[in-house]
Amino acid sequence: MNTADFEFLASILKQRSGLVLAAEKAYLLESRLMPVARKFGFTGLPELIAAVKKERPEDLLRDITEAMTTNESLFFRDMKPFDQFRNLVIPQLASARAGAKKIRIWSAAASSGQEPYSIAIILSEMQSLLEGWDLEIVATDISVEMLNRARSGLYTQFEVQRGLPIATLVKYFKQVGEKWRLDASVRSMVKFKEFNLLDDPASLGRFDVVFCRNVLIYFDQQTKSEVLGRIAKQMPKDGVLYLGGAETVLGITDDFVPITGHRGMYAIAGGEPALKIA
Repeated sequence: MNTADFEFLASILKQRSGLVLAAEKAYLLESRLMPVARKFGFTGLPELIAAVKKERPEDLLRDITEAMTTNESLFFRDMKPFDQFRNLVIPQLASARAGAKKIRIWSAAASSGQEPYSIAIILSEMQSLLEGWDLEIVATDISVEMLNRARSGLYTQFEVQRGLPIATLVKYFKQVGEKWRLDASVRSMVKFKEFNLLDDPASLGRFDVVFCRNVLIYFDQQTKSEVLGRIAKQMPKDGVLYLGGAETVLGITDDFVPITGHRGMYAIAGGEPALKIA
């Protein structure tokens, strides 16, 4: 792929998804877009690129974007954030929301659903504390294909082996042929919606907890700042934001501040975080 074609595709990806693709990642374009080219009847990427330049068909642009923004996901990824969520965040939010008995959680860039379903499993395990509560998990992704996969709650043996404790697998999943399907009661706790993080999340409503993990690493500084600013507007003063372990808000936004002693967790700047540090 020549430099001009790479820069053309890279600019489309940034415009449509915020993804910044470095030149050394050109091989990803070739490996991920060849199946798209074949799907549309092209013999190779030059024909695909020519079609985009000439007609810019939305169905082709959507498939290109989805192919490049589909990211890896696994159950209880990195585990510690989920332990913090279970042992610290939810108990203190439950205390703060004792009157309304309602908690809303957003899993942004949810991919094939492992993160929001991990959250749902934790909340299912905490029914003694949350009996009678209105618990809503909204999971969003730019990829319609990933959202459809996530809604099915169907995972391969390889996928359930990654991060999912065997006791949890047996309790919440049923084997269907060579795959495993998550119990309907847990699936019903999650609402999946198509959403682009470059858009205004006001339509999604307000959230007490936002998981936006391992997403911002693909954006440039300005886009990161804009995304975080929009998220902050949808959170109460005691809300909690989760980012990936390699991500930070420092030098990017003044809307959030790190929660001392808890890597990857952030509070609204000037707010009153639900998580009280002893």
